[in-house]
Amino acid sequence: MLWYVITPEQLNEMERAGVYWTARALQEQGSRFYRALGAALEAADASNRRLVYRTWPDALWDFYRRGQQLAAQEHGGPQGSGPGGE
Repeated sequence: MLWYVITPEQLNEMERAGVYWTARALQEQGSRFYRALGAALEAADASNRRLVYRTWPDALWDFYRRGQQLAAQEHGGPQGSGPGGE
């Protein structure tokens, strides 16, 4: 996994987006830890979701981008276009 420091704009983009595709990428492509983090992200309320994003911003940005790629492959849409509008 590539590690780098994300910008505040990237963090804001990730926090504004729906969680479906990021959580799916974590659960499908991550290690055991990241699979569990994906389940937690999907179940979290807004304040806990922000806590997850701000605790692991670089790793979550990587999976956010992977989730966007999954969405594009499956639906041709952005990350927020998962089931139920997530």
